[in-house]
Amino acid sequence: MKYFLLFLSFITLSFTIQAQSLNNSKVDGYRGIWFELGQKYEYGDKYSGALSTYTAKHLPLAIYSEKADKTFFVYGGTTGETEKYLLCMIGVFDHKTKMVSKPTVVYDKEGVNDPHDNPSLMIDDNGYVWVFISGRGKTRPGFKYRSKLPYNVDSFERVTAEEMTYPQPWNTDLGYFHFFTKYEGVRLLYFETSQDGVQWTEDKLLAAIPENFGERSGHYQVSASFKNRKLGTFFNRHPNGDVDKRTDLFYMESEDLGKSWTDVHRNSLEIPIQNKNTNAKVIDYRSKNKNVYVKDMGFDKKGNPVCLYVRSNGHKPGPESAPYEWCVTHWDGKAWQTHVITESDHNYDMGSLYISDRKWKIVAPMAPGPQKWGVGGEVEIWVSKNNGTNWRKEKIVTQQSLFNNAYVRRPLNFKVPFCFFWSDGDAHNFSKSQLYFGDFKGNVWRLPYKMKNEFEKPVKIR
Repeated sequence: MKYFLLFLSFITLSFTIQAQSLNNSKVDGYRGIWFELGQKYEYGDKYSGALSTYTAKHLPLAIYSEKADKTFFVYGGTTGETEKYLLCMIGVFDHKTKMVSKPTVVYDKEGVNDPHDNPSLMIDDNGYVWVFISGRGKTRPGFKYRSKLPYNVDSFERVTAEEMTYPQPWNTDLGYFHFFTKYEGVRLLYFETSQDGVQWTEDKLLAAIPENFGERSGHYQVSASFKNRKLGTFFNRHPNGDVDKRTDLFYMESEDLGKSWTDVHRNSLEIPIQNKNTNAKVIDYRSKNKNVYVKDMGFDKKGNPVCLYVRSNGHKPGPESAPYEWCVTHWDGKAWQTHVITESDHNYDMGSLYISDRKWKIVAPMAPGPQKWGVGGEVEIWVSKNNGTNWRKEKIVTQQSLFNNAYVRRPLNFKVPFCFFWSDGDAHNFSKSQLYFGDFKGNVWRLPYKMKNEFEKPVKIR
């Protein structure tokens, strides 16, 4: 028995060494992860398909650095075309050479295939690249990794291991700020701050809104920074912790790195938010029996917050939960304004919001794809010239695709041509998944799935 236990220990150690050996290694191509939740309905899984740039609550996933003239981007990769083995990856697009590097494995998830563990990204004041590896509840820890050299992604070192899911780090003029989630029976919103990225404050509870009978609701959020100082977050709530009934819309902001919080009227808010009738509430969607799926947020030129989300009649895929309405809710300085942009065919269709002085744009899979009632579709660009009131389709980015295009993401401080990126895959059946990026003229490049050289040019396909 003793030798059998020693044998098991040896096998376990060997597997651990083998699994960890992929950290800081290069992969010869950009291979996206495919995932299926396993919650089946008449029109397919609750969500499945190309999820390498999942979730909407991981952000930012890409950052353009003017000093380096490079776009750094993270994603959930895998080891091969027939594999679902998750690797937390980082790649670089060089705007001078128009080439991408071979991607680096920041963290090998050691057998986990769940893209809830995907990474997000931050670049600090000294140019070091930080990758925040999401965990999942208390069973899988999250990690903070920092590049060993500034503006270099060849090698990373671990800085922290902790409980965190859905990391949203921001580098502000006041310090580093990190929104994240903990699982405490329900999904609760937390934050922490730091001045050097190494030493962080204690985790502070931001929102834990109870239901009528004392049951905490749980939340999902998106966040953004305005002029590297003001931080804002939109979030929904999950009645009695049921994520399939996610509803309502809330907003709060801070201009002192989380020391104090206010609503849009600058009324003080005490944290954690523990009242569903708080002044932070924007819209009561619960009374309208509407589900809310937050996608992205930003600020207009005056610093007023804008939220992009999909609202629907339920969590099940297919016509039962339709219409799937893409909405923007905007504080215009006097009142909250909500407008419908268009409709798509799935709650987990995901796109990004771009706000400039003259135009607002959305890049998202708003048109049905080849796998109807599945995650993603055909990517389109929609534009508004009157602060989100009216919208029109400006550009078709993809058409006649073999697979659905999913989770279109906006790089922070983006630069042409890497204005947005995403991946594709069969929304209903396991498939190969490739990554792409594009610009607002409708040009599209595919990242190389197989690479022979350390740097190669993406293939222009449109």
